[in-house]
Amino acid sequence: MRDDKRKQVLPKERGFQIFKAFRKPHDVQAFLDLIPYKSEAGTISPKEVIRRREANCFEGALFAAAALRTIGYMPLIVDMIAVNDDDHVIAVFQKDGHYGAIAKSNTTLLRYREPVYRSLRELVMSYFDFYVNIIGEKTLRSYSSPVDLTRFDKDNWMSTDDNLDYIGDYLSEVKHMKILTTKQLRNLSKVDDSFVRVCFDGAIGDGLYKPKRRS
Repeated sequence: MRDDKRKQVLPKERGFQIFKAFRKPHDVQAFLDLIPYKSEAGTISPKEVIRRREANCFEGALFAAAALRTIGYMPLIVDMIAVNDDDHVIAVFQKDGHYGAIAKSNTTLLRYREPVYRSLRELVMSYFDFYVNIIGEKTLRSYSSPVDLTRFDKDNWMSTDDNLDYIGDYLSEVKHMKILTTKQLRNLSKVDDSFVRVCFDGAIGDGLYKPKRRS
């Protein structure tokens, strides 16, 4: 999934010059890891992420997709749906026929994935055991097909001053694939407290989902 339109898609606004420092996908992840996680919900554009130097999960994925586009990849995102937990959005890319991902997350283990996964499902499942809430439940349930953000070019999604709620609305409408059978759901185990501590090491408390405890 390469795109030869790098010079055509790099916005002319001054802030976007930072994209010129990115040479490979992990450079984009390194930038996202450096800026603070924004605990407030929001849908600001990649331009605003650059200006404010902060992002939540959704905004980080859109920023990553825009940055990937400028280094020769298609701007693709995948929506992952969870229960009793926050959903997650990642930017995905392919190298040598294998999938990788970039993500902004308030947890330590739901971020970058090397492009070593042979299918999108395989990539998504690499997140499964680490996708837990603060009471130790494994919460990932489904994922979408990749959404090509070029469909929103007419709305200037990379550099608009407006919120991008309509992209979030679109994600909620696309088909999602379930990853577990009913029997597998019944047999899921919880993780122990030490694992939870690793997952949420350094997390911003205000940005954590408050799950309901099941009887």
